[in-house]
Amino acid sequence: MPLSTVLRFHQEWFWVAVISTGLVGAWGVVLAVLRRQPTRWFRYARVVAITAMLIQVLAGVYLYSNDVVPSDGFHVFYGVVIAITFALAYVYRSAMARRPALTYGLLLLFVMGLGLRAWVNVG
Repeated sequence: MPLSTVLRFHQEWFWVAVISTGLVGAWGVVLAVLRRQPTRWFRYARVVAITAMLIQVLAGVYLYSNDVVPSDGFHVFYGVVIAITFALAYVYRSAMARRPALTYGLLLLFVMGLGLRAWVNVG
């Protein structure tokens, strides 16, 4: 696949990743505030949002490994922080299961913020 195609995908998929993590994250926080248990649809949406952001990070890793590097190093930094955040969430998934709506809601809002910060730092 040509690098220009992957770069364009990375630039456009950003919106899918950030909007999905933001919407599902807000949904989780609202469920927690209303003291409602997450539904099956919330769990599906959570998987979709996390997958969307992981696809975004993997596209960035592919570009970086092929020497397509943004002029600002902080863009890459935020991508790495997103990957580490998801890794830590995976490690602590049993603890997060106690209050899944709140913990995953905050996790996804945090990741959305990191994605926005990465976007701001594109040179």
